[in-house]
Amino acid sequence: MTSDIHGIHHVGILTRDLDGLERRYASFGFTLSPRSRHLLSAQPGEPPVPGCTANRCALFGGSYIELLGIVDESAPDPWHTKAMADEYEGFRLLNFDTDDVETVKRRLDGAGLRTSGVLDLERDVDTEDGIRTVRARAVHIDPRATPESYLGVAQHLTRQHVHQPRYLDHRNGAHGLSSVLVVADDAEFDAITDRYTHLLQAAPRQDGPRTVLDLAGGRLEIVRASDVGQVLLDEPAPAPSYLAAMTVLVDDVNYARTIVESSDVPTQPTEHGFFVSARDAYGAGLFFTNTP
Repeated sequence: MTSDIHGIHHVGILTRDLDGLERRYASFGFTLSPRSRHLLSAQPGEPPVPGCTANRCALFGGSYIELLGIVDESAPDPWHTKAMADEYEGFRLLNFDTDDVETVKRRLDGAGLRTSGVLDLERDVDTEDGIRTVRARAVHIDPRATPESYLGVAQHLTRQHVHQPRYLDHRNGAHGLSSVLVVADDAEFDAITDRYTHLLQAAPRQDGPRTVLDLAGGRLEIVRASDVGQVLLDEPAPAPSYLAAMTVLVDDVNYARTIVESSDVPTQPTEHGFFVSARDAYGAGLFFTNTP
């Protein structure tokens, strides 16, 4: 199939303790971009306003991990982040990448999915040429229809201001995200799989207990909750269906493992690398694997 969605745009880990989240991921060997406050629009066409959140990011040139924190409880919350955190904190956000968010929005409307419409996002960042404004557009799917994730599709308008070369060199050798793992409640498994099949316009295939949807830039893996023990060992389950883990590509898994363990965080060996429990990574399981 040909899709207007190309791969993983970014994943997001949500917390009210952004300081602690930053320290933990820096200790894993990730280089983080400077903290940046969000300017958000509540409705399509409305000007962005300062919101309650800020972020730091581990950037890989294409995809990135967003460390998202609620930093001002009194500020506007047009994207309802505080309600999300009230449910539970951790790995909550999954955004896929497109070059044409308007086309994706029309396709989602045609499939009967309720969306936010196309929203504008801005945040000021420091660049080597001074302060510049990052601009992006995104469409969010109604979270009541996606219990496993706060799901969106995003389009960079100023990619160069986000993926700055000076932030792409990570001590742990990381340089990309290859997959995201969703755990689906058995009763919701078929509906969740069908939703992502249509959203991504990708044909599902089986890889052991995983149902895999391949994209040009990464893949989505879905596993039944009753089978999750074959993929994840004794991991927390914050909800019946949830974002469970991501896979980080590194140059040398042995070297990356040394760095992670030097932060007094235990790791588990896997067939292709190692794993860090969501308990030790602010709610996001982390697979580290060698670049193919």
